[in-house]
Amino acid sequence: MSCRKLLQYWKRIYFLVSIACLMFVLFLFSCFSLVYAADPVKGQDTGVVEDKQREEKNVDEATSNRSVLKEKTSDEYGDVTEEQSAGGDGPRIADPLESWNRGIYHFNDKVYFWALKPAAQGYKYVFPEGIRGLVSNFYKNIKAPIRIVNNFLQGKPGYAGIELAKLIINSTVGVGGLRDCATECFNIKGRDTDFGQTLGKYGMGHGFYLVLPFLGPSSARDSVGLGVDWSLKPTTYLGGSEWINPENVGLYVHEAVNTTSFHIGDYETLKSAAIDPYVAMRDAYTQYRKKLLEK
Repeated sequence: MSCRKLLQYWKRIYFLVSIACLMFVLFLFSCFSLVYAADPVKGQDTGVVEDKQREEKNVDEATSNRSVLKEKTSDEYGDVTEEQSAGGDGPRIADPLESWNRGIYHFNDKVYFWALKPAAQGYKYVFPEGIRGLVSNFYKNIKAPIRIVNNFLQGKPGYAGIELAKLIINSTVGVGGLRDCATECFNIKGRDTDFGQTLGKYGMGHGFYLVLPFLGPSSARDSVGLGVDWSLKPTTYLGGSEWINPENVGLYVHEAVNTTSFHIGDYETLKSAAIDPYVAMRDAYTQYRKKLLEK
């Protein structure tokens, strides 16, 4: 009995030390971000025209650079104005923590290329698409309580009932959720949602943009939603009373690797096509969340 308690204490100490090391690494990256993510276009507007004679003579260096940039933008990108290139009519989000967010974005970028992508490539090589599809169904079935509760909170009890029916069918006929029999056999289609959308349905805005370590793009509102949704997942309580433990973190990492194995190359395409990948990711996230709210 004493040995078992000692083992449990050792597991907790090991987990806490791992979390402490992780937080130290994040602290180093946050310090690094203040240097790395500094605005690269300082002094762009320093060349202000003070004289009419100056304007009639020759344009100074900063103004000429702007005119060249405008011509290039018009020629190569189809008459895109500065306002359109900054976001246009699409959804916008405040980004007061841009320096921090850029630092975490670069950290997540390294995690993807150095760890997640290689793991997903090896995983994809070992397991065929059919097996990985069953795993995706399993994880989606586990998240059914999130969809049931949030559909109900959003005033859609019909969809909450459909998601409950899907959970029962897939957990029984679908062998623990490995098959989506509700959709494949009975053509029952549910509605995917989360607590961040629930808050949005009640008029709460994003607040401000936030990039979370390992988790990626989010916002103040959706970060709160992530915490509530985490509490609704049955796997959260696998390791006992602790909210975050090696068991549920391990399942989360496995789900991330399995999901990434279906989308290798998507992030690379977005990154290579964007002038500023950070801004492109931020805009894509806000547009995606806006479309979800409109459903």
